[in-house]
Amino acid sequence: MKRIAVLISNKGKGTNLQAIIDAVESGLIPAKIVVVVSDAEDAYGVKRAKKHQLKVEICPKKEDLLSILNKYDPAYIALAGWKQIILDETIDAFPNRILNVHPGLIPDSVNSTVAAPDGTQALWNKGKFTKKAIQNFLDQKSTYAGSTIHFLSKEFDFGPVLKRGFVKVHKNDTIDSLYERLKKEEHKIYIESLQKLCQPE
Repeated sequence: MKRIAVLISNKGKGTNLQAIIDAVESGLIPAKIVVVVSDAEDAYGVKRAKKHQLKVEICPKKEDLLSILNKYDPAYIALAGWKQIILDETIDAFPNRILNVHPGLIPDSVNSTVAAPDGTQALWNKGKFTKKAIQNFLDQKSTYAGSTIHFLSKEFDFGPVLKRGFVKVHKNDTIDSLYERLKKEEHKIYIESLQKLCQPE
């Protein structure tokens, strides 16, 4: 059974973590969560992890992350609201094994683009964090917003794409209303990505 580490922070509410926990417990993802790593003791996701009797490690310094991960030997590492920079040494130690969710549509190559379901060009939102990315979909009058599950690479906000998800932008959408729908889509594509990766060989 594949081993997963989930990395969280005190930035969010731990909903991606919860979605992964639920999918593992239901057997949807054929894997075991071996550790939840948080950059802070007060992250809400720490409570979620402890409620499910998961091992928790606190890692306030990015330089300590690799040694923590090496202790647990995960097949895959799922970033779920992690806000520290992942050092190159950690990416090198886990090539194409660190999953990230990006609030935009990452293309397959740096010079290409992604088409939305209606054929319009989708926004990459490179360098934009969640709220600014959602605002950008609204500002640019995008017909669709979307997110990408990808493997982390040394190129910022880029890396091999595992799955993309789209949601229609409504005329009266706000950041909150659009993000609420997009978050559900993110949970879905994150679980589908892990489900596929963790199939027995």
